[in-house]
Parts: sequence; C-alpha cells; structure tokens
Amino acid sequence: MTSPSAATALPRPALLTLTWPLFAELLLGMAVGLTGLWLASRISDAASGAFALVNHLHAAFFILFRVVSMGVSVVITQSLGAGRRAAADETARASLAATSWMAGATATVVALSAPSLLRWMNAPAAVLPLAVPFLTTAAAALALDAYNATMASVMRAHLHARDTLINMLAMHSLHLLLCLPLMSGWGPLPALGLVGYAIAMTLSRAFGLAFHLWLWRVRLQLVPLRRDWWAVQWQRLRPVLHIGLPGAAENVAYRLALMVSIAIVARMGTAQLATHSYTMQVMYFILLFGLAVGFASEILVGHLVGAGQLHEAHRLVRKSLRMGLMVSTGIALLAALAAPWYLRLFTNDPDIIATARQLLWITVLLEPGRTFNLVVINALRATGDARFPVAAGAASMALVLAGGAWLLGVHFGLGLAGVWIAYAADEWVRGLTMAARWQLRGWVPHARATHRRLRQARLLQPASAG
Repeated sequence: MTSPSAATALPRPALLTLTWPLFAELLLGMAVGLTGLWLASRISDAASGAFALVNHLHAAFFILFRVVSMGVSVVITQSLGAGRRAAADETARASLAATSWMAGATATVVALSAPSLLRWMNAPAAVLPLAVPFLTTAAAALALDAYNATMASVMRAHLHARDTLINMLAMHSLHLLLCLPLMSGWGPLPALGLVGYAIAMTLSRAFGLAFHLWLWRVRLQLVPLRRDWWAVQWQRLRPVLHIGLPGAAENVAYRLALMVSIAIVARMGTAQLATHSYTMQVMYFILLFGLAVGFASEILVGHLVGAGQLHEAHRLVRKSLRMGLMVSTGIALLAALAAPWYLRLFTNDPDIIATARQLLWITVLLEPGRTFNLVVINALRATGDARFPVAAGAASMALVLAGGAWLLGVHFGLGLAGVWIAYAADEWVRGLTMAARWQLRGWVPHARATHRRLRQARLLQPASAG
C-alpha cells in the first residue's frame, strides 16, 4: 500500500545515515555524564553516590517531558510523511507552550522537595548533605533540558539530526569547559563541588536553547511567536498526547521500578551504591547504539506510516533489529573483557572492581533482550500502537525488575548480582513480548488508522485553508 502523498514527503535517508548522528549525540551526552561521575569520584565515594542518585532523579523527572517530545516527534514525522508540512509546523509551535508549563511546574517541585525526594531514595547519611544542594541547583537545568528535548525532537523529525548533533556538541563542550573551574575552583572562584557541576549544566542548557532557536529559524523557517511559549493549543496537542502519554507512562513505569531497585541497593551500603553507579554508567554506554537505532527507526517508520508504506516499515524494523543485536551484543562483550582496565579510572577498591566485572558479564546476556525493547517499542509508537508497550510491560517492570531485585538481591542474598539478574530477566520478558507483537502484525490496524486520518486531513486541507 503506497500513498500518492509519498511524492511530496521528505526524502528518507538510509537507516545508518540517520543512526550515526543520533549515536554520536547520545555518546556525547553519556561521555559528559561519565566525566561528571569521574570528577565526583575524585571528591569521594559519597560524592559519586550523590551524583548517581541525583542523576537518577533527574532522569525520572525528565520522563515527564517525554510526553511532549516523544509525541511531537511521532506526529511530525507522520505529518511530513503524508506531505502535510503546515500541520507539522503547527504541532511544533504548540509543543512550546506545553513544554513551558510542564518544565516550570516540574523544576519547582524538584527544587522545593529535594530533601524528601532523596530520603525516599534511601540516600545514605554520608550522601545526603552533598546530594540536596546538587539536586536543588540542578532544577533550573532540568527545565531548560525540557525545551532542548522538544526542539531537538522537531529537528530530528525533519531529518536534521546532524544539526542537532552540532548543537549538542557545542552545549556539552561548554558544560565541561565551565564545570572544571566551577567544581575545583579557579582564581577567585571557590571550589563548589557538585553545585558547580549543576551551575555549569544550567548555563550550557541555556546556550543549547538559544542554538535551537537559531536552527529553527535557519533550517525550518520557524520563528516562535510570544504566545507560542505560553498559550496551550489543546486541539493541536491531542494527537501528541495520544502518543506521548502512553510512551511516557511506559518510561515512568520503568523508571519507578528502577528507582525501587536503586533504593534496595542503597540500603546495601555506600560501597554497593558506588559499584552500582559505576556499572550503570558503563551499561548506559553499551546500550547507546541500540537506543540510536531505535530512535532512527521511530523517525523513519513515522515517515513510512504517514506515506502508507507499511510493508517497507516492517522490513525496516527487521533490519534495525539485526543491526542493533549484532552491534550492541558485541559492544557488551568488549566492555566486559576490558573492565579490569577502565574501572580503575573510577576506583582502586578491588572489591568494587570485582563486583562490577561480574555485573558486566551479566550485561552481555542482558543486552540482546534490551535491544528488542529499544527498537521495537519505538517502532510500535511510530505506527500509533502506543498503548500496548505500557500494558504489556508494566507487569514485568513491577514483578520481574523491582520484585526480582528484592527477591534475588535481598531475600536470597545474591546482592548486586541478584539485582542485575532481575534487570536481565525483565529486559528479555518485555523484549520478546514486543518482538511477538511486531512479528504478528498487531500494529498494522493502528498504522492503517493513522494513515487514513492523515490522508483525510490532507484532502480537506485546501478547503479549510480558505
């Protein structure tokens, strides 16, 4: 099935052409986070634990912003695939006000309730005094991150992934340039530690927002009006929320289950929390390629669904899975083999290094299951089948991830190894479920309904424009 509108859609790049700038962007962000963890570890293990806890909370609240950025990306790709550029631009403008209200409310809650949030995470007594001011100061950066996430999603939906990469490169470079003197002190500047890292992050995110505004004007010919920043357009946001809310709910469910597991680890002690944070940072690097392939697949599948090319969408996802499984598993194996060398960058504690190595070998078994999730869930969302991943995954996240972390890690006394086995089991349960959904074509009715809606709207467009 091919729509005539495909002729007016944007030219679609090859999967790898879109994947590599996304991978580079994700790798850059992770490198900055890893550098921050290394700088924190130079202060103390307690500082690295504080850095890890605040980052997990930051990531948990950032998921709220994915309601907008995730939905906007899918809706714009579908509109562009159907040849409806004006509708795509209206959706982009509508996303700004939604982001403003959500970002402002979230940053306020985080700043005012930082001590309570950290106590809920079972922050150890040595960690809490460092984590509270860090989290409070980072609240402003969280709000700015919301704008950058939304505006970057619009750019990527228009297939300008390289421009977004350039912005991220400049933004993160500025962050590192600022955080070194602010954290350690330089000249008249006092050493601010983790608070200095948060201040540098806020300033760099403000720069990123300014850069995105310039990119919108130059690349997309989009200049937001003053009212676009605060006037919520519910009618235009409805399809965005239809995709974004279930997508964010799936992410929220995962993040909550992960935070429960981290709270379990925190009760094991400061050394276990530090080991968990070091290993998680490495694991985030391992999953980056699969995540980049998933994002690229979502963008391209959205364009294909908008154009009505469903067979091509199916072939694309199968290709994405093959690529993601091969590369991600290979990276996990290399990370496990090289662990004795790079782990010494963070700590010289032989017990921490030995435990982290064990966890990384479990990650080799975990990674293929996670790749199914990263690729197929994004593809399902791009077709309009956004609710199934939440319904199918929530039970596994609660029972296998969170429940399994307690059962294996605490009840059976396996410690961090038990927590990691629970992570792997959850990824495989959800991954195989999503793969079955795609292979059995459960997404096709949603994709056809999405294409019909876009085609009808396009046919009515000339009449409504008058």
